[in-house]
Amino acid sequence: MFTGIVEELGEVVSLDVSPDGGDARLVAHGPTVTADVRHGDSIAVSGVCLTVVDFADGTFVADLMAETLDRTAAGSWRPGTAINLERSVTPSTRLGGHLVQGHVDGVGTITARVEHDRYDEVRIGVPADLGRYLAGKGAVAVDGISLTVIDVVDSADGTEFGVGIIPETRKATTMGARRVGDRVNIEVDVMAKYAERLLGFHAGGGSRSERVGSA
Repeated sequence: MFTGIVEELGEVVSLDVSPDGGDARLVAHGPTVTADVRHGDSIAVSGVCLTVVDFADGTFVADLMAETLDRTAAGSWRPGTAINLERSVTPSTRLGGHLVQGHVDGVGTITARVEHDRYDEVRIGVPADLGRYLAGKGAVAVDGISLTVIDVVDSADGTEFGVGIIPETRKATTMGARRVGDRVNIEVDVMAKYAERLLGFHAGGGSRSERVGSA
């Protein structure tokens, strides 16, 4: 479990994808998150919860399975790619963002970026099956960053929502360099998914199969 408050802007050292594309091994640089790391710890890498299998000299190694490569933007990472890093929460951690599982629900695309005096408004398009979990003033994790949804606009082509990026977020996360057309990992609020599931049972739809939030 994470909070969506990025601790460090790290970097991909390498991403070695197997010949059949079924899995990959990531080596990432992050001196802050590896300062007290242990084998088996969880680290959120741009919103993707990964397990540390090795570490040394400020870097850590993690394995990615096919599901993660298919459902997140991780497959496009290359050496030098900037990544948001956060260690898992502890009982004494301040919950400065919201509860983030590190289970990416899908990939969105930045459709617009508008600069204001004190913040940038970034608009992101997502498929309708993710858009139904978004609400104005609700929470969303974008590349592992806890953000507040400004508004939500639904259309026949999907859903678009806006978030505000303050100067601190620009400086401390990958959102500072994100531009129109970039793909970002999206994790919707888990409480919205549970609410839909419970309502489905009450409406007699409890047998419906779901495949959301499995990366």
